[in-house]
Amino acid sequence: MADRLKIALAQINPTMGDIQGNLARLRAARAEAAAKGADLVVASEMVITGYPTEDLVLKPMFLDAAEAAIGELAKDTADGGPGMIVGGPSRPDPAAQPPLFGKVLNSAYVLDGGEIVTLRSKYDLPNYGVFDDKRVFGAGPLPGPVNYRGVRLGVMVCEDMWTPEVSECLEESGAEILVVINGSPYEMNKTEERVQLAVGRVSETGLPIIYVNQVGGQDELVFDGASFVLNGDNSMPIHLPAFVEAVAVSDWRRSDGAWHCEEGLREAPDSSLDGGPEAGMEPVYRALMLGLRDYVNKNRFPGVILGLSGGIDSALSAAIAVDALGPERVHSVMMPSPYTSQESLDDAAEAATLMGIKLDQVSIEPAMTAFGEMLTPMLNGYAPSTNSEDTTEENIQARSRGLTLMAISNKLGYMVLSTGNKSEVSVGYATLYGDMVGGYNVLKDVYKTLVFSLSRWRNQVLPPSALGPAGRVIPERIITKPPSAELKPDQKDEDSLPPYDVLDDILKALIEDEAGIDSIVAGGHDRDLVNRIWRMLELAEYKRRQACPGVKITRRAFGRDRRYPITNAFKGPA
Repeated sequence: MADRLKIALAQINPTMGDIQGNLARLRAARAEAAAKGADLVVASEMVITGYPTEDLVLKPMFLDAAEAAIGELAKDTADGGPGMIVGGPSRPDPAAQPPLFGKVLNSAYVLDGGEIVTLRSKYDLPNYGVFDDKRVFGAGPLPGPVNYRGVRLGVMVCEDMWTPEVSECLEESGAEILVVINGSPYEMNKTEERVQLAVGRVSETGLPIIYVNQVGGQDELVFDGASFVLNGDNSMPIHLPAFVEAVAVSDWRRSDGAWHCEEGLREAPDSSLDGGPEAGMEPVYRALMLGLRDYVNKNRFPGVILGLSGGIDSALSAAIAVDALGPERVHSVMMPSPYTSQESLDDAAEAATLMGIKLDQVSIEPAMTAFGEMLTPMLNGYAPSTNSEDTTEENIQARSRGLTLMAISNKLGYMVLSTGNKSEVSVGYATLYGDMVGGYNVLKDVYKTLVFSLSRWRNQVLPPSALGPAGRVIPERIITKPPSAELKPDQKDEDSLPPYDVLDDILKALIEDEAGIDSIVAGGHDRDLVNRIWRMLELAEYKRRQACPGVKITRRAFGRDRRYPITNAFKGPA
């Protein structure tokens, strides 16, 4: 019976579908762990393919490639070095033909001595929020422990830890250490939730737990890593850093029949600004940075291009892009109209200088004139009065800017970065095919009030792994001046919307809590305003359905999290 075991936590960043690239990452992690004396390397859920696979896992050729790569990795363990636990798809019947719904298992493979020793498959399949596991995977049976070099490991896959059934089954059947491989996306405040769930499983079973999470961006999801170990007394001897790859070896000893992990690598929690009003911004900003970086790099764009208007949304978007990609890969364009103030021109130029990025200027006035001449014979007959202007002309401005950015993108190959925030997109305060144009939107799930907090925070802190300059990157006037779309003279956002602190409070209740009108009113908001915001939210669904993807940071982002019909006649109580 073994009394010592060194287990490496391999927190790596896989790329969806790059099976050979992911295999190389796993091999590198194993080599690093072997050099540190590890007996076992534990990687994350579906790490050989990337996660979530969505319907890609229904392709037999994809499964063939994934299973072949795991076979190659298994052969590597014949060298006498550490074994591995890695996530990947498995087929109980490899000869099964499409449709494969429910025929594929989400499994943890145990590799040692040159072969696949055994596997354990995910029992509890999540089917909420962004997860559709029940759509493509079948559920595995309740697992028993795996005997690994004389130690009985209770291997679980992600959601299996979120409820007590699987861990209790493993404890009752003799497991000594719980090992959980995960693909758990980042959300604000979710790290603490994971730890508390792990504490629950440890308290119920009396067993220590190893929690290994994926890191990296995958479309709209960001996986933050932050892997950890809890001992049987709920102490945390190991806590890996968030948002970066890491391989850390945990040193285990058996004493009085129980396993205990020695103190090892521990990442300090975020303490930026010492608990001030912008405390806690670091993980949010780093999630946005990593989501954009991986989307651009994994899709092989040379860089991004965005409109830099002199407003706070485009300034923060540019700052995140600079930190994610470096100034040389960010191209900005100021596209003034006759309504653009000199203040905005100056602020955009100062922001570009502070960030060290290229700024071009393309006036959209010729396009406005051309569209006016082209459409006036028809549109004048529909206007309230001859030559009057309304949102039609405002939207032409926004769409002229979108067209300009897409033309430059076509020539340079740079991806257009959209800059709308969650507050505006929620209520339709955005122009379809105009300012909503883009390949990705880093602020898609960021409320306007959070935009301000992140901007102030970034001016004081250079985040870890950021490629941008230290110090102020967003001019103070951009943060303090009243937001404006500048599509007509003296326009301010609050001409059409309530103050953003009021709007965001109502929107969070409607979107994240699905709160009723009465409860929101009871929270101190005007009933007519709440009803108005709710209807604006519902009416803008058709716009959001056509919006580009963007980083998810809240519990309920627009997209897979929140699926509402576009055609919807429900207007609430009569």
